[in-house]
Amino acid sequence: MVRLWSIMMVLVFFGIGFMWVAQILLFEHSYTEMALEETEKRLQPIMKNLTTQDLAEDERMLSGLSRMAGGELILMNHQGKLLEMYSAGHKVDIKNQREEEMIWNGIKRRPEFLELLQGHPYRVVDKHRDKIFGFELGIPVTYEEEPCFVILHNILLLKTTLDFNRRQLILLTVLLTVIASVLAFLLSRQFTRPIFQIKEAVDRLTRNDFCARPGLNRKDELGQLSDSVEQLGQSLQQVDVLRKEVIANVSHELRSPLSVIGGYAEMLRDITWKDDVQREEGLNLIISEARRMGEMVSDILDYSQLQAGYTQLKKDWYNLYEILESEVILCRHSASPYQISLELICPDKELMLYLDALKISQVIRNLLYNAINHTKDKESITILAKTDKNQVCVSVINPGTPIPEAEHQLIWERYHRSQHQSGRRLGTGIGLSIVKTILDAHEMDYGVNCQKGKINFWFSCPFCPPPAH
Repeated sequence: MVRLWSIMMVLVFFGIGFMWVAQILLFEHSYTEMALEETEKRLQPIMKNLTTQDLAEDERMLSGLSRMAGGELILMNHQGKLLEMYSAGHKVDIKNQREEEMIWNGIKRRPEFLELLQGHPYRVVDKHRDKIFGFELGIPVTYEEEPCFVILHNILLLKTTLDFNRRQLILLTVLLTVIASVLAFLLSRQFTRPIFQIKEAVDRLTRNDFCARPGLNRKDELGQLSDSVEQLGQSLQQVDVLRKEVIANVSHELRSPLSVIGGYAEMLRDITWKDDVQREEGLNLIISEARRMGEMVSDILDYSQLQAGYTQLKKDWYNLYEILESEVILCRHSASPYQISLELICPDKELMLYLDALKISQVIRNLLYNAINHTKDKESITILAKTDKNQVCVSVINPGTPIPEAEHQLIWERYHRSQHQSGRRLGTGIGLSIVKTILDAHEMDYGVNCQKGKINFWFSCPFCPPPAH
C-alpha cells in the first residue's frame, strides 16, 4: 500500500511541478507580453504626436501618457537632467538632486539606452532571478525644442498581479498536496484491500486449506483474479479428494493380488505341492495376479513419466490394423471369464500411420479394459476403425449406462475412477488419464459419445500414405 501511495504522490508532485513551470516560464511571460501589448495599444494613438509635437506645448500630454501607461513617467534630456516626473497621471515633485542622479545612472546603464539616444524606442522586461518586476518603455520625444526621452516604467500593477498569482499558486500547491495525499491513501487502501484478501486465500491454499475463498464480488480485473483463485481452490479440493481416492484404490488393488499370491504360495507349500493339477492351478493364479500387479505399477509409472515429460515418443510408420488386432487378442483373455466378446471391424487392413506403436497399443488396451469394466456379462464390445476423408477414427463401443454430460471432461482427469459394474476392476483407475496424455502428445483428437445405450470412446489421427522408399 505504501508503494502505491508513493506512486500516486509522485504523479501529484509531477503535476504540481508542471503547474509551477508553466506558471513561471509560460504564464508570467504571457502576462508581461499582454501588459506590454496593452500599454502599446493604448499609447499607439498618441505615438505619432510624441515624435512630431513638442510636449511642452501641452502639459496634459505627459499626464495622459503616464495615466495610459499605468505607471511612472520620467522625462529627461540627454544630459541627464530630470525635467518632469509623473506617477499614474499625477505629477511628482522631485527636488532631491541625489535621487535625480540615481534615476539617471539607472537609465544610462541600460544597453538599450544607446538606441534611445539614436532616436529609436525600446522596451525591456525587468527580471531578477527569473522573477518579473515589471517592464520599461523608452520613447524619444521633443521638449521645449530640445531632444529628450520619456521613460515609462510599469512596476506596481504587474508586480502585484504576479505576486498575487504566486501566492495563490503556493496555497493551491499546499491544498493539492494535502488533498492528494489523503485521496491517495484512501484509494490505495481501497485498491490493496481485495489484493490482501486474495493473498490470504492463496496463503491458506498453500497450507492445504482447500476450502479457502477470497469471497470478492467485483466485475473488474480483481474480480476475475478472485474467480480464478476460487476455481483454483475448487480444483485443488477436487484433486485432493481424488488423490485420497486413488491412494485408497491403489492400496486396495495392490493388497488384493498380494493377499492372493501370499495365500496360494502358502497353500502350495503346505498342502497342494504334491498334487500336480492343484499346484499348476495355484501357480497360474499367482502368475496372473503378479502380472496384474505389474500392469498396475507400469500404468502408474508410465503416467508419472508422461506427465513429467521424461518419456519421448518414438514415431514411425506402423499398420494400425495390426496394432488393433494384437490388443484385441490380448484383451479377449481378460474378457472371456465374463463371456464378453470383442469384435474388431476394420474394412481397410492397410492403415499405415505415423505414430508411436507402443504408446498407441497402451491407449487401445486401456480403452478396452475400460469397456470391459463397464460391460455386463455376455455382452459384446465393438472395436471399429474407419477412414473418414484424411483421417482414421478408432472407436471402442460398449453397451452401458450413459455417462452424465457433466462428467465427459472429468473422466479424463487423473485419479478419477467411476464405480465399475459386476465388481470388475481391471486397471488402476488412471487408464483414461494415460489415454489422454498419450493422445495429447500425438496431437490427436479424442472424446466420448453416449447414444441409444451405447458408450463410444474414440480417437482420430491423420491418415496419409507413407513416403516412398
